[in-house]
Amino acid sequence: MIQFNKTLVEDDELPWEIVDAKIKRKIMSYNEDLMLVKVAFEQGGIGTTHKHPHLQISYIASGIFEVTINGEMKTLKEGDVYFVPSDLLHRAVCLEDGVLIDVFNPMREDFI
Repeated sequence: MIQFNKTLVEDDELPWEIVDAKIKRKIMSYNEDLMLVKVAFEQGGIGTTHKHPHLQISYIASGIFEVTINGEMKTLKEGDVYFVPSDLLHRAVCLEDGVLIDVFNPMREDFI
């Protein structure tokens, strides 16, 4: 397994990965147990409904998002957080350009 394990990370040194026309992400650092990912959305970007075995907690660094977890929807803004337990369906719709900081346990092998 790849072990990135970067301890001191400068945002400028990492490239954006294009997810789709309105979403891009940077994998900031990780090891097999933990991963932090910065995800930038343009208004109208949709993190489509999905589930995964990983625990996820996401901090809204900027913007406004409509977040749905297990059928419950709430509009969240800068400074808010949402937690996704393992294997629950969830999605995020960007209502105003913004950035999410996603933390996963264990790391998302499918992202690398």
